[in-house]
Amino acid sequence: MLPYRATTRRHLSTSPFKAQVSDSLKSYEVGERVSHDREGLGRVHSVETDGTVVIDFGAGRLLRVAAPFSKLHSLGQADA
Repeated sequence: MLPYRATTRRHLSTSPFKAQVSDSLKSYEVGERVSHDREGLGRVHSVETDGTVVIDFGAGRLLRVAAPFSKLHSLGQADA
């Protein structure tokens, strides 16, 4: 069995299905609350110059997530 390779599929003009529209690049701010599909709830710790975000999930667990952010969802701004 071959390993899964994430690739983009081209859309055929003769296809009866609509072409998939890519989302615009999301941006996150430091302190913003987020939800990750696998890791759970967290808070943006830092944003790097290339758009990669570092998320703190508590108990010292930091995770770097690079664009596109398909598994990352914003929950709103930090509490003031």
